[in-house]
Amino acid sequence: MASNKKYWKSVEELKETSPIVDTLKHNEFVDEIPTDEFLADKETLEASSTTRRDFLKYVGFTTAAASLAACEGPVVKTIPYVIKPDDIIPGVADYYATTMVDGFDFANILVKVREGRPIKIEPNKEANGSTNARVQASVLSLYDSLRLKAPKANGSEISWEEADKQIVAKLNELKEANSPIVVLTNTCASPSTKKLINKLGDTYGNVQHVIYDAVSESAALDAFEAMYGTRALPDYNLEKAAVIVSIGADFLADWQGGGFDAGYAKGRIPKNGKMSHHIQFESNMTLTGANADKRVMMKPSAQISALLKIYQAIVKGESTELPEAVKNAVNQLKKAGSKAVVLTGIQDKNAQLLALAINKALNSEVIDVNAMRNIRHGNDAKVSQLIADMNAGKIGAIIINNANPVYTLPNAKEFVEGLSKVKLSVAFTMQDNETANAVQFALATPHYLESWGDAVIKKGHYSLIQPTIQPLFKTRQFQDALLAWTGSNTSYYDFIKESWKSDVLDGNKSWNQALHDGIYVKETTGTVEAVDVDTDAAAKALSEVKGSDFELTLYTKVSLGDGQMANNPWLQEMPDPITRASWDNYITMSKADAEKLGVVNTHVANGALNGSYVEVTVNGVKEVLPVIIQPGQAKGSLGLALGYGRKQGLKEEMQTGKNAYQFYKNFQNNQFDVTVKLASGEHEFACVQLQNTLMGRGDIVKETTLDTFNNTALDPKETWNKVAVVSLDHKEVEATKVDLWDSFDRSIGHHFNLSIDLNACTGCGACVIACHAENNVPVVGKREIRVSRDMHWLRIDRYYSHEEDFAGDVELKENSSGVIGYKETMSSLEDPSENPSVVFQPVMCQHCNHAPCETVCPVAATSHGRQGQNHMAYNRCVGTRYCANNCPYKVRRFNWFNYPENDEFDYYMNDDLGKMVLNPDVTIRSRGVMEKCSLCMQMTQATILKAKKEGRPVNTDEFEVACSNACSTGAMVFGDVNNENDTVTELVKDKRAYHLLEHVGTKPNVVYQVKVRNIQEA
Repeated sequence: MASNKKYWKSVEELKETSPIVDTLKHNEFVDEIPTDEFLADKETLEASSTTRRDFLKYVGFTTAAASLAACEGPVVKTIPYVIKPDDIIPGVADYYATTMVDGFDFANILVKVREGRPIKIEPNKEANGSTNARVQASVLSLYDSLRLKAPKANGSEISWEEADKQIVAKLNELKEANSPIVVLTNTCASPSTKKLINKLGDTYGNVQHVIYDAVSESAALDAFEAMYGTRALPDYNLEKAAVIVSIGADFLADWQGGGFDAGYAKGRIPKNGKMSHHIQFESNMTLTGANADKRVMMKPSAQISALLKIYQAIVKGESTELPEAVKNAVNQLKKAGSKAVVLTGIQDKNAQLLALAINKALNSEVIDVNAMRNIRHGNDAKVSQLIADMNAGKIGAIIINNANPVYTLPNAKEFVEGLSKVKLSVAFTMQDNETANAVQFALATPHYLESWGDAVIKKGHYSLIQPTIQPLFKTRQFQDALLAWTGSNTSYYDFIKESWKSDVLDGNKSWNQALHDGIYVKETTGTVEAVDVDTDAAAKALSEVKGSDFELTLYTKVSLGDGQMANNPWLQEMPDPITRASWDNYITMSKADAEKLGVVNTHVANGALNGSYVEVTVNGVKEVLPVIIQPGQAKGSLGLALGYGRKQGLKEEMQTGKNAYQFYKNFQNNQFDVTVKLASGEHEFACVQLQNTLMGRGDIVKETTLDTFNNTALDPKETWNKVAVVSLDHKEVEATKVDLWDSFDRSIGHHFNLSIDLNACTGCGACVIACHAENNVPVVGKREIRVSRDMHWLRIDRYYSHEEDFAGDVELKENSSGVIGYKETMSSLEDPSENPSVVFQPVMCQHCNHAPCETVCPVAATSHGRQGQNHMAYNRCVGTRYCANNCPYKVRRFNWFNYPENDEFDYYMNDDLGKMVLNPDVTIRSRGVMEKCSLCMQMTQATILKAKKEGRPVNTDEFEVACSNACSTGAMVFGDVNNENDTVTELVKDKRAYHLLEHVGTKPNVVYQVKVRNIQEA
């Protein structure tokens, strides 16, 4: 029989009506938990009255509350098509072949378009296209909410009709007065645009075309013109090179327009026992120097001396006594002969002439003087003359297209003064930048993804530019304006179509086919012949250059380049490959110089990096800048990146760094009149990798030498690519043969693997931006980066050696003895060498077949798929972060905030226009969940569905992920290991293949290839 006895816990419950008891029945806590106080923004957080008890109350119900919160994603109501456009299938991407041309970057690309929105850039591989980080990020610049949206006259918006009327009237006045009209553009590789500029000259008489590149290659152009008669740049096929000697040329970054990394990487992968040997002379630690076999630190003035000595030895045959490093380089060059090449980044015509003379003497097959590149055409002498003429009142009008000289010119003040003395000043610009605010007419131009155009990037290679979206604003192309001003009713589209039909295609290909392909290769005839140039006089002039105690090298970062995309948050947040710092430019300085000046870098309590300021004076121009102490920086040299310090037309968050163009006197990248002294204050850096070295841990990055790699008899694979061993039944066995779990049969269906070749990876970071674009990775800003809350799904770790090389590190570690000795050794190993070896290692989720994250997740949010991918069910995740703690690779990211619709993160996810770039195939993650690399599951599934729809199996090497697709060097190869014909299948079996932290037993589906260095001496 049931008992009627009543049990109670307090006298309050005996009352018939009790508001407290009623409340407790529905709510465990009587008082409402003040979550708004302790989860509020930073301003209210400091004034919060939250008690420890309130906080623990909240933690007590976190599982339930966070589970509900995890289901609450941002809701956006959509309206389906009433009448579906014929050329759009919802959910299916369209790809358009086009060309990126912005005067600094040139690339043949494919544009992925979803429902009329360009959302991603990919290389057009059928046109041998490749992309860097800036090209990948350029799609986000299309959706910049601070773009110039309509034409302006003296700061006020006007109609295009009124702008045309006023400008044409002034042009006619100048024509009658025979006053010079100057068209100032950056490098113009467009044959149709050149035609239109000539047509403007035919209409208005005295028209000059001056080409201005913010980052000059004028010295190289002058030298090539002097020796070969054409103002262009030669091409270099580094795949053919057996020996590469580079003197200050960062050819894996932006030297002479870049694009050399693919050929370089092919020569760096050991095949048939051979690979190229790369010697680098430089002052800054560059991307190229970090990849070299032999890196020699030299101040810029010493680099000039090295180039002179190589010239004297190779061209003149002089056998004077040479420094050891230079002697070795000369011997290597002589030994390789026509398979050798010398490159120099010294922006001096005489230095460039000596490099051309050396290559000619070597009869180098690597340099191609016939396949000329048109991606740099700036003429420093003409720009200087233009500024002088403007200030002398000799110029009637200046029409500027896609250039920002008010920001980039070292003598910008003189240029602005000159603008006030011309009768008409016009700027065609996409941005409301410094130049747009200094001219009379600022005319809004479309983004290249909204434009028509053409380009000849390389001689005989004609590329087309086509719009992938209707213009977002009241913009008009520069070319359409020229047509209107010359009285033509023809549109630029019609003009370019007719030009191609008559001048380019020659009836060999239809216009539509050329537009589909994005490129047309036309056979070229004739070769250029070198003429006699007095290189001895060039050598004599070069020898008169004098150095100084401190010398400054100005360079461009692979992220921001010349600065025209400074309002792009993807690029601002991209870590520099060498320093691993973002959101800044800074002085790089050697440790020895820093100690003399009292400059320090410190790590504060939260792990962030801080540094001293210095006052730098260059040719009388002063600026206060922060310092990063850089291993590998030559003593007496400083480095500083261009492209920062912009203010106008940028969101406040993107107004970072200082303008280094003010130091760019005479467009020289090396400046010698430099003084530096310690300044007060401490700068806060956003640096994502504070661990500098491997500390002798050879199981993370494995490397060997080419001699060891080739000597299979004395040095079999087991000596340089050891398989980790563990103890089983008191016996050492290979870790790969021991398991805690039974393995599944993965031979059926697809099984994805990703191979990463450490020899081919240059650390350029294009894969990082491609991952951002494909997977809707949020930008968190400098403050969050400082506290290690970056959200990159893919990071590229950079490691230095403590000894001369990593092998020396391992030897030092193994020879340490005793607890104290081992501790001291490990502590010393964290201090990089003065000139360290460097290695780059991309790390993402390793998609372990026996994943430690999966075993600890209390809600099964992370699980393993049959195809080898580690899944994340975001709606299940409650943010315990157990998985992150249990991940040995530290690749999981926690959403501390809701990054979309959050004023604290005003980048692009908090911007209606910026959100147009988001990939609809990938979920936007809410606060409180874990996220990480998915091996682009949406891409692999789309490939499978496409093949299924077409009734066929997936083709060999058809599978792609964002990072492998963007990788121009071929370092990343993705595929199906169950397909024996896929390239990745062979790479997984290669003798260089190893898994990261193999001894842990996680069995990853990402495999690395051992790095091989060719350190031979001649």
